[in-house]
Amino acid sequence: MQEHVGIAGIGTYLPRKYLQAEELEKLTSIPADVLVEKFGIKRKYIPSESETTSFMGIMAAKEAIDNAKINPEEIDVVIWNGAQHKDYPCWLACTKVAHEIGAKRAWAFDMEAMCGSMIVGLQVARALMLAEKDINTVLLVSGYRNVDLVNHKCKHTSFMLDIGASGSAVVLKKNLGKNVLFGVSSIVDGSFSEDCVVPVGGTKRWPIQAEDLTEYYFQIPQPESFKSRLNEVTLKNFYFVIDDALRRSNLSRKDISYLAILHFKRSAHLEVLKELGLREDQTTYLENYGHMGQNDQVFSIKEGLLSGKIKDGDNIVLVGAGVGWTWNAAVVRWGKLY
Repeated sequence: MQEHVGIAGIGTYLPRKYLQAEELEKLTSIPADVLVEKFGIKRKYIPSESETTSFMGIMAAKEAIDNAKINPEEIDVVIWNGAQHKDYPCWLACTKVAHEIGAKRAWAFDMEAMCGSMIVGLQVARALMLAEKDINTVLLVSGYRNVDLVNHKCKHTSFMLDIGASGSAVVLKKNLGKNVLFGVSSIVDGSFSEDCVVPVGGTKRWPIQAEDLTEYYFQIPQPESFKSRLNEVTLKNFYFVIDDALRRSNLSRKDISYLAILHFKRSAHLEVLKELGLREDQTTYLENYGHMGQNDQVFSIKEGLLSGKIKDGDNIVLVGAGVGWTWNAAVVRWGKLY
């Protein structure tokens, strides 16, 4: 059998607190029925002070390790592919994770592709594992609480109202013989790189001033131009990475069994299903979670397994996108590889 990398275990974590649509209505002045039907948010999770970005990733990592039935000391590399918005600025989350889970043999690093980070992380981890003979087990860990950086009153970033918090993790093993990662595809469009940013706290506006605290949230300097330009390319780019990942897997759209796609507005979700020729029972719409960044795909797979939507032999297509802008897709063949 050709060398390959498979998913040995997955883990997730949700904060204890969540906001229902009726509570979100009070924050946004958008009617609850609009939040549910248009934005696709029945509820989203909000972290407490103690549920830091790394904490949520660590909790998910522990579950993934249990799910994979491995000893943490088997892990060769820990890759933090969670959010940049971490416990501290200019800080490595990966070493904290490795220490807390007992991965005593592992080396580690942080990587970032915004909400495409889980899919890019899969590709980076596989490349490392197949290139280095002594790397056999890799842990991908993500915590996400960019909800801290969303101003619920800001009209121009209303597409971010679905953002919530969570953690996710994936254990990968070389030549596992099941749940094999096939084709991966990513594209970027840097013309959007400064269209949606937190305008303060970085080196472009340094040092931080007291008044900057009121501006510390995602903003769009030219909202009308941004919306028009993004609408022209985003679905086209989603379809490109999906088709490219399938092509790299020697598959086509008709071979998709389950779509593990990020959460976005309901109309866009349904449009993607229609374009791909998929039924609603071939995916999970994350309306009870909202958008959790790069964690969405892991939560979707977990929901798919629990509901019986994902079975052995199924081709799962993971789909994500990140501010900046990046579009990403990957194919996993679930079950034993014969």
